[in-house]
Amino acid sequence: MSLLTNVMDHSLDDGYAEAAARKRGEDGGMPKTLKAKLGLAGGLVLAALVVTLGAAQAREDAPVVAREREELIDRIERQTERADELEGSVDQLRAEVGERQREALREHGGGGDELETLQVLSGAVAVHGPGVKLVVDDAEGSGTGADGEQRGSSGFSDTGRVRDRDLQRVVNGLWESGAEAVSVNGRRLTALSAIRAAGDAILVDNKPLAPPYTVLAVGDGKRLSTRFQDSADGLYLYALQENYGIRTAISVEQDLRLPAAPSVILRTAEPAQTSEPAEAEQPDSGKGTS
Repeated sequence: MSLLTNVMDHSLDDGYAEAAARKRGEDGGMPKTLKAKLGLAGGLVLAALVVTLGAAQAREDAPVVAREREELIDRIERQTERADELEGSVDQLRAEVGERQREALREHGGGGDELETLQVLSGAVAVHGPGVKLVVDDAEGSGTGADGEQRGSSGFSDTGRVRDRDLQRVVNGLWESGAEAVSVNGRRLTALSAIRAAGDAILVDNKPLAPPYTVLAVGDGKRLSTRFQDSADGLYLYALQENYGIRTAISVEQDLRLPAAPSVILRTAEPAQTSEPAEAEQPDSGKGTS
């Protein structure tokens, strides 16, 4: 009975009791859950303090950022207005130069109509008149053709996207069909124009264009449309539409307006010879001169 009484009175071993007492002394008698709650509360207070300071700093910087943004907008607007003024001056000077060229030709017996024709064909002046409007756009999806086949075997890297080679063939086909002036997305083409590719973008005279590509061609509208569609380049465009889903639309227009090409500059000019030079006198020795 004494053994049972001792077990009941001392159910916890003395070693366990000493370990528990030592642990309570290290923790200061504070339960674990209370310490965790206090740590979480301290973290929340610190986070709230950081957010408050950040918001206060943002409020202080907001007027500065807004003022800098307004100044930048004002600079852009001023420079845009300046660019528009310079563009207007360029157009006015170009018109004055053209008029003086015609006056100089009339004074030296040149034909004004001939100069105007040359200016139209070279792209030096804006033109308007009947012609053809051709719109070429990428296929829906722009990654695969109508049947999902790739155009790699034909030398093209994509299926449903209009490439620079496609636009080159369209423009050359219109010239060959009798177009007197051609523009692509408002950019006038001349004998010095280049249609290139830079990645997925098409460049015309180093200016990037975005689809859809609107090609305007001045000439005999009905005849130009018929000849182009029956030409090899027109059939090529039709094949792109049928096989790869590239969208095209052609229409005959009564009045198209094409701008002048800004890169065309008259650098030198000389009057034509109107009379034969006098024959050289023969020297006494009888030998001619050259």
